[in-house]
Formats: sequence, C-alpha cells, structure tokens
Amino acid sequence: MKCKAAITGIGVSDVLVEVPFSSEKLSQYLANILHAKQVLITDIHPLSGGAIQENWHLSLQINGGEYDGAHKWVLRKDAPSCVSVSNSRSTEFVVLSHAFANGVTTPKPICLCEDEQVIGGVFFVMEAMAGQAQAHKLVRLPAFAQGSNALGCQLGTEMALLHKTMPTAELTKVLGQPKPNPQAQILFQMRSYLDALGACQPVLEFALNWLEDRMDIWQIGTEPVLCHRDFRAGNFLIDGEKMTALLDWEFAGFSDSHEDIGWLCARCWRFGNDHLSVGGLAPFAPFRKAYEVASGQAINLPALGCWQVMAEIRWAVIALQQARRNDSGKEHALQLALSGQMVAEMEYHMLSLINEIEADRWQDFVA
Repeated sequence: MKCKAAITGIGVSDVLVEVPFSSEKLSQYLANILHAKQVLITDIHPLSGGAIQENWHLSLQINGGEYDGAHKWVLRKDAPSCVSVSNSRSTEFVVLSHAFANGVTTPKPICLCEDEQVIGGVFFVMEAMAGQAQAHKLVRLPAFAQGSNALGCQLGTEMALLHKTMPTAELTKVLGQPKPNPQAQILFQMRSYLDALGACQPVLEFALNWLEDRMDIWQIGTEPVLCHRDFRAGNFLIDGEKMTALLDWEFAGFSDSHEDIGWLCARCWRFGNDHLSVGGLAPFAPFRKAYEVASGQAINLPALGCWQVMAEIRWAVIALQQARRNDSGKEHALQLALSGQMVAEMEYHMLSLINEIEADRWQDFVA
C-alpha cells in the first residue's frame, strides 16, 4: 500500500506527494535484515536535491536487534531515469562503506537491498546526518562572507584522507582496477557522451581540444587514487563552520587527485562567492596547507588549472544529459529542464579560464 508524504518548508502550502513504494514491504524487509522484532516507519518524506537519485527521509521505531530504538535514516534509490556517468546504487553503497570504514566523515551505511521486489528497485539505507547542504543558502550566511579558514582546513584534511585510502578487493570489483592516464580517459569519456547526445557543442569541443594540446602540463604522473568526483558545496552537510557528512558518492572512481580539487574549486560551484575558491565557502590557502600536510603530496597548480577547465566541461555534459532526461518524456522535472539552460554559464567559465591561463592572468589560487 502506497501512502502520501508532505513536502514542507519550501515557502508554499504543504504539498502531498505519493510515496512510490510500499512502507509495509519496506518495514518488513528492514525487520528481517536487521533481525528486529518490528520496524515501524513513523514518518517518510522526500528530501530536496538529488537531481539524479531520490532520497527519502525515514523516521523509524525499531523493536529488538542491533538498532533497537528510534532512528532517522535516509533511503537512497534511483530516479525514474538516470545519466550514464552515474554509478549504480550497489556500487555507491560499496564506495560509501569503504569511505566510512576508513574514517571519512560520511553517513554510516546501514544496508543495501538488491531485491527489486521490496520497493521496485535497488536501494540502500544510511544514517541521516545533521546540517545544511543547500549551497546557495550556505554561501549567504554571515559566517562565510569572508570565508571560513576552519572549514577550508577540514575539507582539505577530509579529501586527503579519502585519497590515501587503499583500494580493497571489493572496491576494485565494482570500480575496476585503477588505470593510468585518467586525463586521456576523461577526454575520451566526455567526447563519447557528447557524441551520444548528438548535439553540436563547439565550445565544449574547443575546450577538450585545448586540454588535449596541454597533456604535458595536465598529465603529471601521479598514481590514480579513489576520488569522490563530486566533492563540492551542495554535496556535503555543514553545521556551523563544520562539515558533518560528505554525501552523494554516485560518481566515485579512481582518478588523479587533482580532479577532486579542481571540481571543488570550479567556478560553477561557488554560487556567487567568486572570491572564495573552495566552493564559495573558504579561501584556498588553508585548504591547500591542510591537504598537503595530510596527504604528503604537493598540489600541482598548473595541472589544477586544467582540471578546473575539465570541471566546467564535465558539469556542462552532465547538465545536457539531465536536460535530455526531461526532454525524453521519461521524467518531466523543472530542475532537469533548467539544467540545460546552465550550459552557457559553464562555457563562459571555461573560456574565461583558458584566456586567463594563456595570458598568465589566472589568479584563482593566489590567496
């Protein structure tokens, strides 16, 4: 039996939406997998964000077993359609579990369900964490007007901790073995995705060619490490000036460590706080110092500039794929439709970066 859930707190009257799965089946599954006498779902509602996946907040009362008591968890499942760059929920759960086991500040994984009979698809459940994730709101808070050195240090340390984790057999089983030359791989991948979309994108093609011509600067010979590949404002929770959880591991994979840094520091993820290179929330200097101390690796700034350009390309490709999801008729959503309209902004960023780098006026990481 499906039920209705209210979307509240968005500035309009409460809106009832249909929960697209049976809470009774979910309760029974959780009781079985957790060895509990009973699991009662007292509240269920959708969480904002998650344009590629769906996140549902669960309030539960569990009787018996390891998790006896009241809990607040999050159920993460596929949206009706997906983009090709996203990992499966099963793979994402393995990566999340790996990061959590290695001390990265991320939600505790609870269970993975690959039985599609339970809610109609694969899903996993993780602990709900406190904090604000909406980047456009965070950058407007007084605490981040001039940037938070404390947050910059924590983000640098957390990213270094992730990059230092050693691959396990289970991780390489789902992600594959780390491959050399991630720069050439991502160039090929982005071109393949553009070809599949079938649309003419001359600015993106120009930027890809520019990066290929600078492979000697970009390909710096670092060993591939486990990267989040979506480590940015909006994908981590903030409480005060502290990150409480790194979220959304759907793009994780092995790559050059500079990909994560360039993505976090891309101009498209500063949400108006352009003077703060680290996600519009912190200056670069404290992040750099913390990362280099924790990782034992120096950040290569010329290579980072190339990864910044790639960040704009990659986000533009994802935005085009999201718009295609809406246009296909499989999943009508304003958020998806608007994503395609943001490509021009990313094109402006990548062309500005290329011009600044070539003219030796690139100043993003001076401070």
